[in-house]
Amino acid sequence: MSQSDNHYLSGIDLSVGSIIALTGCVGAAIVSRHGLPIAAAILGGLLVGLLFGIFNGFVISKTTIPPFIVTLATMNIAKGLAYVYTGGAPVRVVTKEWQFLGAGYIGPFPTPVIILIGVLILTGIIMNKTQIGRHIYAVGGNAQAAQFSGINVQKVKFFVHAYSGLLAGLAGMVLASRMYSGQPTAGDGAEMDAIAAVVVGGTSMAGGSGKIGGTIIGGLIIGVLNNGLNLLNVNSFWQYVVKGVVILLAVYIDFLRNTKSKR
Repeated sequence: MSQSDNHYLSGIDLSVGSIIALTGCVGAAIVSRHGLPIAAAILGGLLVGLLFGIFNGFVISKTTIPPFIVTLATMNIAKGLAYVYTGGAPVRVVTKEWQFLGAGYIGPFPTPVIILIGVLILTGIIMNKTQIGRHIYAVGGNAQAAQFSGINVQKVKFFVHAYSGLLAGLAGMVLASRMYSGQPTAGDGAEMDAIAAVVVGGTSMAGGSGKIGGTIIGGLIIGVLNNGLNLLNVNSFWQYVVKGVVILLAVYIDFLRNTKSKR
């Protein structure tokens, strides 16, 4: 694999879908099996996601192993732990308090929408108004140049993956609440939807460019695509093909854009 090819793969986190599954199962089990409050379940799920993110960030920042490979490994670890922890069966929770996080309302607004807006605002502030955000763009564009300019590249990589794990844990809790259970199969394919959303939203696979607003649009496009294919009764197997083609086209357009900018 060439250095440029590795650069294209270097920032992809493949573990988010499995972290979603594991955190949802852990959170649901804290309530249904151990009888602890909902707050403890939420904190437990977030902690599991954060720990996986910290592990990813530590290994990636302290070694030269590409993040693509590290997160591929933790994807399988998290998925395996979810199956081992649950025995392959859903962990059901049907209390009204549990349902609030994923299926409740705050006034006229669904709780997941409020959570999404909060996450987007926080992430937007981090990326656009803080030093670490500027450093993330710099490291994404050229890690070596960022290192020479005095940026602590290891710190940036650690933060990015820890934050990704934390948000995956939050997504896992919301999804488990919405499905009234923690399921080891939850989150299957979420990493592909995430990649598709950011690429379609204009984030460069080469790193260094991309906006939260574009990712929101990309996520909406992928969501509409998924729902549209379901409404058209398109076979689920063909849906994978369609999303694969969408990702390929978006990456090719990004490739052409980067090639043109270098000229």
